[in-house]
Amino acid sequence: MMEIAMTMNELAFSAAAERNKQPILEVLRTLLPEEGHALEISCGTGQHVAWFAAHLPLWTWQPTDLTADLFPDIMVRITEARLVNVQPPQLLNVLSDAWPIGHEPQDLIYNANMLHIAPWACCAGLMRGAARLLAPGGRLVTYGPYLEDEVPTSEGNLKFDATLRAQNPDWGIRRREDVEDQARAAGLRLAVRHSMPANNLLLVWQRSD
Repeated sequence: MMEIAMTMNELAFSAAAERNKQPILEVLRTLLPEEGHALEISCGTGQHVAWFAAHLPLWTWQPTDLTADLFPDIMVRITEARLVNVQPPQLLNVLSDAWPIGHEPQDLIYNANMLHIAPWACCAGLMRGAARLLAPGGRLVTYGPYLEDEVPTSEGNLKFDATLRAQNPDWGIRRREDVEDQARAAGLRLAVRHSMPANNLLLVWQRSD
């Protein structure tokens, strides 16, 4: 779960997002063409989108989240960094069959640290929405902790999973193979698996065809 604090200038701040934004960017650079359109699902504090937009300036970024609580902070980050390639954040519920960003194909749909702090139905919603909106050759990238068959789970992730489930029975670290089943049902397949720091995975999904 992403712990959010306030910085000295009172912007919401996630220490985890600050730590992992560069390792994630390094993988994205190996995956993405020079330019394109990106949609971020569950943008949180906006630290990721601001960092990626600054370092991938030919990409246009659309951050979204379930609530607008942190949208003012995101707008401050965008403004202070003078980012002209980030659109104002929008509300988006992955469980909705009609995402409010229209039907413009997306070259990248990016989602970090949501699946383990959302009801399981959100996984299917994310996969269905991505399958609808991905451009030809586009990718869905998900990042966070996962359980995996035949891969030992770290003690830290086991404790984290227990904490999540105690806090909310609808939460918990998801089994990668179960996520693959949801992707397959939506017409997506797991194309690449990247091991990341702190026992996280970055998974790349593409259309099955």
